[in-house]
Amino acid sequence: MRLLLLGRPGCHLCEDFAEDLQIHLAGRAFELEHADVDSTGEWRMRYGRRIPVLLDAQGRVLSEGQFDAERFERSLAA
Repeated sequence: MRLLLLGRPGCHLCEDFAEDLQIHLAGRAFELEHADVDSTGEWRMRYGRRIPVLLDAQGRVLSEGQFDAERFERSLAA
């Protein structure tokens, strides 16, 4: 499973989100890429005020703000 976490450098909420996600996915195979939401205009406009935002390989939002394990699992199943 490939995931993309959009955030900003120095964002403590983003760091906490990534840690909670890694704990939740312990034992499962996944690849987590981090990207600066400000690195593209589209991301900045769409997600800039919502970070952190977790996207799947198709660009679907799986979770945002604080990590929500239930929403994440529901999003994966959809």
